[in-house]
Amino acid sequence: MADGEHNVVIGAAGERIEVPDVLPLLPVRDAVVFPGVTRPLAIGRAKSLAALARAGQGGLLVIASQREAETEDPELADLYPTACIVRVARIVDARGEGKQAIVVGVARTTLAQAVANEPCLLVRVTPLSEVDEPSPDRDAAWKQVIAKAQRIIDLREDLPDEWKTFVAGLPSPGLLTDLVASTLPLAPEEQIALLAEPNVARRLARVTAHLDREVTIAETQRRLTEQSGGGEQDPKRREKLLRRRMRDIQTEIGESDGGSQEVDDLRERIEAAQLPPDAAAQAERELKRLAALPQHAPDRHLIRTYLEWLADLPWAIETEDKLDLREARRILDADHYDLEKVKDRILEYLAVRKLAPEAKGPILCFVGPPGVGKTSLGRSISHAMGRNFVRASLGGVRDEAEIRGHRRTYVGAMPGRVVQSLRRAGSRNPVFLLDEIDKLGADFRGDPSSALLEVLDPEQNSTFSDHYLEVAFDLSRIFFIATANTLSTIPPALLDRMEVIELPGYTDREKLKIARDHLVPKQRDAHGLREDQIAVQDGAIERVVHEYTREAGVRNLDRHIAKLMRKAARRVAEEKPTETLPIDAAFVGEALGAPPHLPETAERTVQPGVVVGLARTAHGGDILFIEATAMPGGKDVRLRLTGQLGEVMKESAGAALSWVRANAEALGLRAKVLTGGELHLHVPAGAVPKDGPSAGIALVTAIVSVLSGRRARGDVAMTGEISLRGRVLPVGGIKDKVLAAARAGIKTVILPRRNEKDLVDVPDEVKAEIEIRLADAIEEVLDAALEPAAR
Repeated sequence: MADGEHNVVIGAAGERIEVPDVLPLLPVRDAVVFPGVTRPLAIGRAKSLAALARAGQGGLLVIASQREAETEDPELADLYPTACIVRVARIVDARGEGKQAIVVGVARTTLAQAVANEPCLLVRVTPLSEVDEPSPDRDAAWKQVIAKAQRIIDLREDLPDEWKTFVAGLPSPGLLTDLVASTLPLAPEEQIALLAEPNVARRLARVTAHLDREVTIAETQRRLTEQSGGGEQDPKRREKLLRRRMRDIQTEIGESDGGSQEVDDLRERIEAAQLPPDAAAQAERELKRLAALPQHAPDRHLIRTYLEWLADLPWAIETEDKLDLREARRILDADHYDLEKVKDRILEYLAVRKLAPEAKGPILCFVGPPGVGKTSLGRSISHAMGRNFVRASLGGVRDEAEIRGHRRTYVGAMPGRVVQSLRRAGSRNPVFLLDEIDKLGADFRGDPSSALLEVLDPEQNSTFSDHYLEVAFDLSRIFFIATANTLSTIPPALLDRMEVIELPGYTDREKLKIARDHLVPKQRDAHGLREDQIAVQDGAIERVVHEYTREAGVRNLDRHIAKLMRKAARRVAEEKPTETLPIDAAFVGEALGAPPHLPETAERTVQPGVVVGLARTAHGGDILFIEATAMPGGKDVRLRLTGQLGEVMKESAGAALSWVRANAEALGLRAKVLTGGELHLHVPAGAVPKDGPSAGIALVTAIVSVLSGRRARGDVAMTGEISLRGRVLPVGGIKDKVLAAARAGIKTVILPRRNEKDLVDVPDEVKAEIEIRLADAIEEVLDAALEPAAR
């Protein structure tokens, strides 16, 4: 034992102990000794053995913790400054040259300075006096620590119940905190912080915080053990645990079964997918079948494929909608020009979702000519809403199983396009685009449009059942968008389930804006050109629009702009001009060649009997020429129709001839053909089918023109149905027809007066360029369309 001055300290049990001023020091790794706590130590380093020998059994020494466990010969700087003075209770020889020592903590101390380093480290110590001032708060904290410690003993099976009595019987709160601190699994830094705190009240507060954490951990472990172990409250978790244990046992004894591993993996994937109860029950039945089959059974891969489909579907995965209406509007405007009706409808849906989160998704149908942006609009909507996007093309689909899937009894069976698209989407609420829904077919294999009735019915699609899956899948959260060029081929029952939004063609001014802001930058970047290398002038785009394209959309315009960019890219690559290359109207003629579309209405109507009509097709509005010629001869009046006309148009021609014959005298017609001969009506582009009643007034005008010898004005076009009383009846597609007239250079358009309400959809710039004449009777049409009779 060291000699010299002595300090008197109060031990953990309250006794007075004289402690020398200088004591041998024994450094330890990853261990902290507290006053009043008995602890065994394994000692093997030379200096540590020398310190133990200097203290001797019954003597005192200092136990200090190393900062780094890897340090072999620590100095005072390598140790924590707070240590514990201990009494060596017993020394036992261990194997080899080491020794075992049992020490009992006496008092806290700080390490003042090193006095000697050989044969052991001797340090001057400054014992810390414990500060324990009795108070109601201290006593309450003491009781709280006792209660929490007893709670941990109750929760942990490795701690005996007798410890509860032992903890409650400790004589002082300081000894309690030191005992708890030495027992809890604390980090060395946390234990050193408790050892360095002489104030008992503050130590009680710190120990309480550590006990709270341990109580939470112990309660969680107990709950998980009950859920996955012997408890009856969750049989599935118990079964999962037992299966995992059985697999571990099989692996341990060398009897691992690859088939059972596969079944367990599939079961985990299915559980993670969170299937609804009926689907989960079906999956469990198939899992049991798979587990019962031999490893090389022929049906095994069929069941495995089915289960993989169940596990891969997004049963519970759902993206969160972006409900910022201003941001959605910004995205829609950035991606598409105009299309106000569609944008307003999307913003209305987002507003409803904001106010009523459980609202069902709408089912929209975008109808319009090719190239107006129906498909790309679907992607833009998904971007604006923050949803995933998936597209299924229905063009040419003729098999009902393409929609609903094949039953698993067939070889190569698989789910239908709806389920396949959902797996690709990865969420159960995507924007789902059903492209070209008007081009569905039907044959002996079924009618796919009938299968879509359930998919697109908000009252039924929450329980949609695919023939392959044979379990219900909820489609009600999907935002369905169908696209079509015409409504005439869509069955009425299917059309009734969709909200139709028409996307008419663009005006020339809109095409110029779209080309300038969207198409030109896209094609310029696609062809590796910089903005400072070329300058596309508006005159060039206008010439392309007027002379090289005649369409409702902008698809051909995009192709021609791409061709201009290729020509420009070649010139830039070959000539390497130092100045910006201008792309003007002359460059367009040089790059694209002779224009295919030039005004021809004036040339076609130089002879009597040729009238310009307006029609609406799947490609948008268009003009058509109606030609008439009269051939006298015979006793009866014969009507000959050519140009692949449909039944409705043939009936309109018959009604037109009947009205002309009935009113021939009032019209001043004395042609011999009206008493005997043949009247031939022809609509050019004979390879293109034509039908509908909207050419009625044009047919009357053509007949009157050829019989009277009065030419029709070349800058006048017309549309409207004719009645036997000469009334001009309303027709559809007014906006598309007026836009087609504007594209063709028509100056005057004759419309039924009852179609005046439809003019609100016609852009103002078009109405400013074209004179709109409204007619109630055919006489008004004839006055406006035919030149005056020669005198």
